[in-house]
Amino acid sequence: MPETYVVGFDGSAQARRAVDYAMARAKSSGAQIHLVHVIEWSPYSFHTPEELAERHGRREQELDRAKAITQPVVDELAAAGLSASCEARHGNAAELLCKIATDKKADQLIIGRSGDSVFSQRLLGGLAITLAQVSPLPLTIVP
Repeated sequence: MPETYVVGFDGSAQARRAVDYAMARAKSSGAQIHLVHVIEWSPYSFHTPEELAERHGRREQELDRAKAITQPVVDELAAAGLSASCEARHGNAAELLCKIATDKKADQLIIGRSGDSVFSQRLLGGLAITLAQVSPLPLTIVP
């Protein structure tokens, strides 16, 4: 059975470098690549019922936008002869990446070091540190 690489992908240049790294490795190993776009979402935020209804309505729109970011990369990988898939989920990035990697019986988790925006850099910088501590499988952080 071929290896599987789970790659965290948010559309940033750093995430693209993680995809390129995974692609180069997959070309030599025949591994499958699974892109994961996580939209940070906390169920513990306190909002009015109206705000919650609006927020839940935006969830589907956010998932559609995430799919629009990841699907072209999956198509590119497939055109290069690689087996690739993607998914977008709401939740805590570290928890979801670990869960998805475990569920897919992945051999490696690959992420970029940080995102483009200050918010993303804080989020993904924290994500890299968190995953380095809790990842249930080998983790590659691509600079």
